[in-house]
Amino acid sequence: MSADRHDPDENTGDADEAARGLRKIIHVDMDAFFASVEQRDNPELRGKPVAVGGSGGRGVVAAASYEARKFGVRSAMPSVTAKRLCPDLIFVRHRFDAYREASQKIREIFRYFTPHVEPLSLDEAYLDVTDDIRGIGSATRIAELIRQRIKEETGLTASAGISYNKFIAKLASDQNKPDGMCVIKPGQGAKFVASLPIRRFHGVGPKGAEKMARLGIETGADLATRDIAFLRANFGSFADYLYRAARGIDLRPVRANRIRKSVGGERTFSEDISAGAALRETMDRIVDIVWERIERAEAKGRTVTLKMKYNDFTLVSRAKSMPDWVTDKAQFGQIGHALLEELLPLPMPIRLMGLTLSNLDTGEQEERKPDTAQLSLL
Repeated sequence: MSADRHDPDENTGDADEAARGLRKIIHVDMDAFFASVEQRDNPELRGKPVAVGGSGGRGVVAAASYEARKFGVRSAMPSVTAKRLCPDLIFVRHRFDAYREASQKIREIFRYFTPHVEPLSLDEAYLDVTDDIRGIGSATRIAELIRQRIKEETGLTASAGISYNKFIAKLASDQNKPDGMCVIKPGQGAKFVASLPIRRFHGVGPKGAEKMARLGIETGADLATRDIAFLRANFGSFADYLYRAARGIDLRPVRANRIRKSVGGERTFSEDISAGAALRETMDRIVDIVWERIERAEAKGRTVTLKMKYNDFTLVSRAKSMPDWVTDKAQFGQIGHALLEELLPLPMPIRLMGLTLSNLDTGEQEERKPDTAQLSLL
């Protein structure tokens, strides 16, 4: 395992690794992308705590600079909470045109080194560099060159994880943020995963981590001691993923042209809610956050789906399809609220609400994020 910016032994045994079918995957993740673009373009913001998003009572933080993160400010956090944590926090409205322009330059850099690029959003992507088309000889060196060119051409910094599969590369890119690299070689994956808190596993949210803690699972090492029968009994269909992840196994290829099916988010409440006013306020917050994701993914769709889970775990959903694209947040929110009103008054309190835009045309036809995600994830 290496957290160095350069691994001098990276290219040792490359032929053997290729013969065994191992891949060379880089996950590049821009550092506080939206906030960093704002600080780059406005020198008065540099070195200060910055949040991209609305500062009003129902505003939500879309992104936070590292100076703001030191105070506990995070994306998807209500703006009033963020301001309470950091009284000197500076709010700026998002400028997606600027973010897309920077993202396009970054993707051009990626594609200079490999055609196998799977964007996850404007600010992160997987790259498969197993086929060394530039003859550089080292996946680590390729990552270094990518980060160097990003800094030179955009004025922004990026972090990178280099490994033999997507799961570990993504974990590694977060290991030495900001502006860092981490290399996990074949044979080191299981040991690396064992050292991590279970909350670092992608897809394990706060509620899942609490359940695992009750079962005595707090690290990757703890998870690896549980057999598949135990995991299936406690986590259902999520068990197979957990079993493989605890062993550093991920067979998913980097796919440059996967079609995304939906963009959405859901929120699990700390306390069940049923009052109409609380439900409508929650809908407003979910609309804010999900629409940010829709814009980040450059997606457009025709179908809006509302999902709610009652406190007895019964699921209910309502959907509405439009003849034309849902093109702005106001329309998206109106549809979400209309779907909610159809279900009021509720027969019992709910513990979860989610909203999704589907029937998509993403233009580039790329899958950029998991179809839906907990608002508190990642």
